[in-house]
Amino acid sequence: MKTIYKYLQEYGKSDFYGMHMPGHKRNKEMMKNTLPYEIDITEIEGFDDLHHAEGMIQDAEERAARLYGAEETHFLVNGSTVGILSAILGVTEKGDQILVARNCHKSVYHAIYLNELAPVYIYPEYDEITGLNGEVKAEEIELLLEQNPRIKAVMIVSPTYDGVVSDVRRIAEVAHIHGVPLIVDEAHGAHFGFHSYFPKNANRNGADIVIHSVHKTLPSMTQTALIHINGTLVNREKVRMYLHMLQSSSPSYVLMASIDECMELIEKNGADIFSEYVDNLQKMRKDLGKLTALRLVQTENYDSSKIVISVRNADISSRDLEKMLRTKYHLQMEMTSGEYILGMTAIGDTKEGLERFTQALMEIDRTLHAAKKEFVWRELPRTKICVKSSEILHKKCGKQCGWEESIGKISMEYAYLYPPGIPIIVPGEQITEDVIAYLEMYEQLGFSIEGLAVDKQIKVWINE
Repeated sequence: MKTIYKYLQEYGKSDFYGMHMPGHKRNKEMMKNTLPYEIDITEIEGFDDLHHAEGMIQDAEERAARLYGAEETHFLVNGSTVGILSAILGVTEKGDQILVARNCHKSVYHAIYLNELAPVYIYPEYDEITGLNGEVKAEEIELLLEQNPRIKAVMIVSPTYDGVVSDVRRIAEVAHIHGVPLIVDEAHGAHFGFHSYFPKNANRNGADIVIHSVHKTLPSMTQTALIHINGTLVNREKVRMYLHMLQSSSPSYVLMASIDECMELIEKNGADIFSEYVDNLQKMRKDLGKLTALRLVQTENYDSSKIVISVRNADISSRDLEKMLRTKYHLQMEMTSGEYILGMTAIGDTKEGLERFTQALMEIDRTLHAAKKEFVWRELPRTKICVKSSEILHKKCGKQCGWEESIGKISMEYAYLYPPGIPIIVPGEQITEDVIAYLEMYEQLGFSIEGLAVDKQIKVWINE
């Protein structure tokens, strides 16, 4: 039996090129180091302690804070998930209300469960032209805060997995007028602020807590992230307490070293690296703008590092396009959705790699024809919260129902597509016809619905 390491070795030596995270893109030439076993240590004398940093780790965290314009920054070795959990648990008490963008990652819903919170949802706008879920609007957030004065925090994701950016500055202003902190899941925007081609990062736009996955779009190892804390609305000691609770008590020095190496690279050579990357990216986007059957799409406020290729007007499905790129051209995509594929770029990309991706798409495009397809509805279904997730997950009076039979009942399970990991239904929400239509559509398209214990069934609450 081959070990995982052997599989990884073989893949590393292959000619596959990754249009996906992590952001280092296996580009050893850029990083000039290898991070071998001999540096894998534990907390020994002279090497500081992540949970009580006062030496080399503290220095490294302070450098990261300076680069991102944050007042306080902590390394995360359990990914952005632990940052999101710590942030939400740190700014709320048991049973509080929290305003949540409905397109947030599943870790947000896990925090809601853990602290028995009552969520108030704000839904992103849906862009019918691109087929993407768009921004959340500051005006809607303001209205919801006025209608729900018990809300203790606002939680949004910007940029989204697809690259859509909300007006963080205006949303922060609105939240602060109401005296509540703004938490921004900026996991996919760790590159923001390092070149004028990209938006400012959320720290510089007034957010109180910001979470970055440095491995997604920057050259750091998978599982590495940062949490930044700003302002006076956050109980910083409480957030730190949860970081200590939820992070490993044996943090990997290899992972921490990769964050620090990444920060040093940006500090010393970031201007030149980003300049070259943006030049290559702009050329690629210009060339992809010439596609005829396929189409490069984006919303008005957008992270241009994301490459979203729509198949809406082409005689090919998104899954077939992804398969062709993977099997014929050895190009691995980040995500496939109902109407598009998503390729992620990063500073680790080479000019040759981006050109290879561009030429493959242009070549495929020449074989395709325009096609009128039945509109694939992708707007997130609107759901009604009937019971807190923390309450219903402990109930024993439930049964498995087929999808159609479950309509009108209250879910006791999560159902989501992964990636991006946004729940379509959350425990405690009423299952609607729209929810089932959404699930059935993606199942028919060949996608896997995760979170359900039984395929094509949902466990529902029987109130007896």
